[in-house]
Amino acid sequence: MNIPRIPNILENDRTALVSTLLEIIHLQQEKIQQLKDEIAILKGQKARPDIKSSQLEKAARNNDGEGKNNPDGKRPGSEKRQKTKDLEIHEEKKIKAENIPPGSVFKGYKEYVVQDIVIKTYNIKYMLECWQTPEGDYVIGKLPTEVSEGHFGPTLISFILYQYYQGHVTQPLILEEVREFGVDISAGQVNRIITEGKEKFHTEKAEILRAGLEVSKYINVDDTGARHQGRNGYCTHIGNELFAWFESTDSKSRINFLGLLRGEYSDYVINSDALDYMAASKLPKEQLAKLRSLGDMSFENEKNWKEKLQALDITKEGHIRIATEGALLGSVLEHGFSKDMVIISDDAGQFNVFLHALCWVHTDRIINKLVGFNDKQREVLEETRSKIWELYADLKDYKKSPNEEKKSLIEKGFDEIFTTKTCFASLNQTLKRIYANRSELLLVLERPEIPLHNNLSENDIRDYVKKKKISGSTRSSPGRRCRDTFASLKKTGRKLQVSFWAFLNDRVGCKKIIPWLPDLIRTKAL
Repeated sequence: MNIPRIPNILENDRTALVSTLLEIIHLQQEKIQQLKDEIAILKGQKARPDIKSSQLEKAARNNDGEGKNNPDGKRPGSEKRQKTKDLEIHEEKKIKAENIPPGSVFKGYKEYVVQDIVIKTYNIKYMLECWQTPEGDYVIGKLPTEVSEGHFGPTLISFILYQYYQGHVTQPLILEEVREFGVDISAGQVNRIITEGKEKFHTEKAEILRAGLEVSKYINVDDTGARHQGRNGYCTHIGNELFAWFESTDSKSRINFLGLLRGEYSDYVINSDALDYMAASKLPKEQLAKLRSLGDMSFENEKNWKEKLQALDITKEGHIRIATEGALLGSVLEHGFSKDMVIISDDAGQFNVFLHALCWVHTDRIINKLVGFNDKQREVLEETRSKIWELYADLKDYKKSPNEEKKSLIEKGFDEIFTTKTCFASLNQTLKRIYANRSELLLVLERPEIPLHNNLSENDIRDYVKKKKISGSTRSSPGRRCRDTFASLKKTGRKLQVSFWAFLNDRVGCKKIIPWLPDLIRTKAL
């Protein structure tokens, strides 16, 4: 079959519509090529190479001199260190030398440290005294606190939790593993250890969010799919360098996000902030007037709030959504959330509340997806990318030493790049779209302490995604809650230099050596 060729339309004869259609045709050709590549791979042939990912961070590091080798030519961090200096030595064994020549002089010992672990069963039989009182009642000795959860000791419980939530080992493999060690345990008992009786962990996780929001000037946010009971759901991440907090829900709307920021509270609050939000979100004047007439008012829960909306005859879905978002925003602020808090995201609409900053790496990816279909378009695309990389390097430099002169130059450079008209219609549309987010991309000029990208949130949530791929979706509410809780505790602990293994041993064994993680967050923030 002969495919007709696209006619060569001169540049001067191309309208904006024609240019856009030509680029759409080119994108379709790219998709066709991808299908051809898949067929080639199935036939054992070579496919066309993939397009490279964003080089924004790498280009910026090269521009400002970061990431280069030391003057002595060594890679950073490659200096030798004494690896066994701080190791605890549990046993010393002296090894005699053989075939010592006569007249040799003993010069002490040469140390050689071998690291190992000991894995064995260790069963304890507790003999509880049993006394019968004159009245016929019984007084029985109490088990130690650390073994009050059942017939399995704290180290075994910690090991199972560590394997499941850190090692991403599935329950059947954990069962097989501990049985091979010599533990007499059933599949149901392993499941109960993983998901039941974890209230003290859930409480600490809830306090992590409160402490994190209390001491932070900005937060990174992101979400990922998290199926539950065979239905689509979502897990939202909130965090920064001090903490990481995960929560799975059935929705990823703005109502859901504001509900998460509200923490353990369940109220809906009408105040000036809530009403200002509703007005800015274009709630009709009639409905806004009804809510304004309530004055400052709080509703205890969702049921009471919905009943009030029904009583006020606010029944349209869009009006209910805006009013509910406003009431949740009012609740969030009422419970101490700072209006100066910056929320950094990848431009997902549900996160665009309060002070919102956008991720530059995601912005660069939009440009990176474009493919020029002639030399002129490829040339202007590469030139635009280079200018963006230079601007990004300037922003990194500004963060280190902010001043008004740099700020003015960066703003001017941003306007020049993103208002330029080129011969590439798709590039023009993309630049225009990015320029519409000018205030969110340049918020760093007012708040130099905030990151330029959302990589922290993506890195934090990656471990959650890995767990999801290995263990699949959650099937029970306790299972979903525990996955969120232990992901939060593990990631937060890592940021606070707390070993997850040591943390589990401390909490399960009731040792109370490792401080409460929310307290560590507050201490580190100081």
